[in-house]
Amino acid sequence: MLSSNSPARPPALFLSHGAPPLVDSPTWVHQLENLAGELARPTAILIVSAHWEAAPLTIGSTDPRTPLTYDFGGFPEKYYRVQYRSPGAPDLARRVAAMMPDGEPIAHDPDRRLDHGAYVPMTVMYPEADIPVLQISLPTLDPERLLELGRRLKPLRDEGVLIIGSGFTTHGLPFLRDWRPEAAPPSWSAEFDAWAAERFAAGDVESLIRFRQTAPGMPYAHPTIEHFAPLFVALGASDDAEQRPDQVIDGFWMGLSKRSLVLA
Repeated sequence: MLSSNSPARPPALFLSHGAPPLVDSPTWVHQLENLAGELARPTAILIVSAHWEAAPLTIGSTDPRTPLTYDFGGFPEKYYRVQYRSPGAPDLARRVAAMMPDGEPIAHDPDRRLDHGAYVPMTVMYPEADIPVLQISLPTLDPERLLELGRRLKPLRDEGVLIIGSGFTTHGLPFLRDWRPEAAPPSWSAEFDAWAAERFAAGDVESLIRFRQTAPGMPYAHPTIEHFAPLFVALGASDDAEQRPDQVIDGFWMGLSKRSLVLA
């Protein structure tokens, strides 16, 4: 049992993080600020982002002097000047490595700091950049293996660590025709979002695992699946993957679903 001096136990989150220009959306910023305001201050933050696939599991830089990873192109120069100098998290990195199965290789990439799937939401949720943040890679896109990864990481929540899977509920960029932030969602995005909302409300993990076969709007909603994959790390890190999570953010940006979850 945790002592009375133990840190508050944070939930796990699945965030639809958006491209860098999402920080210019007052609605999204307000939604994310409200979410952060309802959370107890974490001791550290562990993020799995759709934008870093690497096997074996790879632990990013714990040195705050390492530059951010600007893993995007074609945006105005101001988005490449964003800084987020959060403290490194070497202790958390060691804890994560120790939680992996004996004999399973673990890699370290001291040159890779937070990518935009990690730092964009952090600039809104914790703009003072005063909480240690660590990013680890997506070592696989297999939902069941990612659920198991989340289960292994779950004890970190007892230490006050906020675990975040950062992706996007729909991400069919090749099929967008209207690139305005306020664009109406294409049918494939709206249909997948409605399906996901129903599956979350039902705690239907089995259907979520089989989303490629069962969800309407596929494969247009996810022509590649890395943006839905972080959901399964968050589900695994929750107390019950079959719970009915709080769907704290919904709606669309540029026609893509922003649906985001808080998992107890």
